[in-house]
Amino acid sequence: MSVLTYPEAIGVGLLQGVTELFPVSSLGHSILIPALLGGHWKHDLDVSADGSLYLNELVGLHLATALALVVFFRRDWVRVIRGLTTSITRRRIETVDQRLAWLIITASIPVAVAGLALDKVFRTTLGRPVPTAIFLALNGIVLFVTEQLRRGGTGRRRAGASAAPGEEHLTPDELSDQRITGMSIRQALLIGAAQILALLPGISRSGSTISAGIFRGLNHEDSARFAFLLATPVIGGAALLKLPPLLGSEGNGLRGPLLAGSVAAFVAAYLATRYLVRYFEHRTLIPFAIYCSVAGLGSLAYFAMG
Repeated sequence: MSVLTYPEAIGVGLLQGVTELFPVSSLGHSILIPALLGGHWKHDLDVSADGSLYLNELVGLHLATALALVVFFRRDWVRVIRGLTTSITRRRIETVDQRLAWLIITASIPVAVAGLALDKVFRTTLGRPVPTAIFLALNGIVLFVTEQLRRGGTGRRRAGASAAPGEEHLTPDELSDQRITGMSIRQALLIGAAQILALLPGISRSGSTISAGIFRGLNHEDSARFAFLLATPVIGGAALLKLPPLLGSEGNGLRGPLLAGSVAAFVAAYLATRYLVRYFEHRTLIPFAIYCSVAGLGSLAYFAMG
């Protein structure tokens, strides 16, 4: 069984914290970069190796990423939790906060079921460098196609961001929530189901969700906001499921590095979220599409020559 060193844990933590939120696939990078570096990095950080706890360690770092999202969107989560509580006690869905809470819960169901059912298959069969490189290139194509099909509605303006009469007192986030909650339950389910694609190493969770949101009529800013809110319970829940083996005897020697990596992941994820929320106010997915396509095809060529 491989043991994660402190430099490896901190490096993977920084990588995971950034790439989980950027639409470039954190799992894909966590597989490809160790394989490209070679040496002990390739040996220690192999998802598909027998007895490897690397995937558990990766998902454990997701807990820090989820915490960073909670801290960044803390005011929103207070409103969501309050909305869920009042909706349950009053047995009705009336307010924006109540509707947003149930949209997040509903949209999380498809990927939760798929993750529990297909986790082992994706890990043992597809968690290797060559399939990952192919999926990363495909991720870039999906992002590019999304922008091409939505040409003319690229989100360079904050579409719908101006307040209607009577809404002048609302914050930009509250206005965004009003636009998001204009979706139907079916639309939220489809956006949430897009996260299933992220079980394929190389396909980005945030990229899939943002693309699905754009296809359902949201602008880039609102799609990214809903994607980050939706990612929080999903990656946090997955992390809690993967942590028990690391807390037992199997995790001896790993908990120190994992803690160091978690701190790195938290800082990186918080800064990445802060950057991306501003980025998607006026910009598109095209730079990420180019990067994923080049990185995926370049990695594939490297492994083919090796």
